[in-house]
Amino acid sequence: MNAPVDDPAWTALLRWRDGGPSPEGWPLASPSLAALFGPVLAPSGRPDGCTVLGRLAQTLDGRIATASGSSQWIGGRGDILHTHRLRALSDAVVVGAGTVRHDDPRLTTREVPGPSPVRVVLDTDRRLGTGYGLFSGNGPPTLLVCANDAGGANRHGAAEVIRAPRSGIGGLDIAALLPILARRGLCRLFVEGGGLTVSRFLAAGCLDRLHVTVAPVLLGSGIPAFTLPEAARIADGLRFEWQVHTLGQDVLFDIALHRARPAVCG
Repeated sequence: MNAPVDDPAWTALLRWRDGGPSPEGWPLASPSLAALFGPVLAPSGRPDGCTVLGRLAQTLDGRIATASGSSQWIGGRGDILHTHRLRALSDAVVVGAGTVRHDDPRLTTREVPGPSPVRVVLDTDRRLGTGYGLFSGNGPPTLLVCANDAGGANRHGAAEVIRAPRSGIGGLDIAALLPILARRGLCRLFVEGGGLTVSRFLAAGCLDRLHVTVAPVLLGSGIPAFTLPEAARIADGLRFEWQVHTLGQDVLFDIALHRARPAVCG
């Protein structure tokens, strides 16, 4: 997974993203790229029309940030390139309000060839101010998603505001949000973070795949990667199959979830 960003297989992936030939036409030199990114580009087959991939980078002891919220950078150079590749292959990159508040990210593909996706910020109660870079009008378009009853204007800085139903347990109704995005042509969705947002997609049974990078770091404290209801038994956990890839010194787990929902979230 340390192929250069101008690898011929990556160029073939970008062509497929834009309607070009499928994997049969890819160069044989980089089969790992085909195996890892092919499922992102495959037809959805879901009623909502979406393929949804969640993504987290964590320490060996399962932390995505320190207790103060510092998270840059847990993964190494290979993990950064992998994240930017996923952005380039996706129609939209989705983050929660907490990620915007702590990191003020750009969410562009500046590290790799390929288009930057539409940026989607989930802010249920519309608490973010307009001073963050995502709302400045620089870079690709940004959508701010809030609850139907959150109020306010239809613009948030330069971002367009769209509305979605609330779930019965707080936050947005993720299953209802997917077709709203699909109707805008945003069908390949990359849920980049943070942990709470990825966990909400997982709890709603709305992740097709999950990419988790584990870095050789021990913190011993900090923010956990996943936040789900408490499991009383090991059998209540969600088991799955995975493929393992190396990203420099980091290890990437490519997990096929197929919209499975943890038993504790039923």
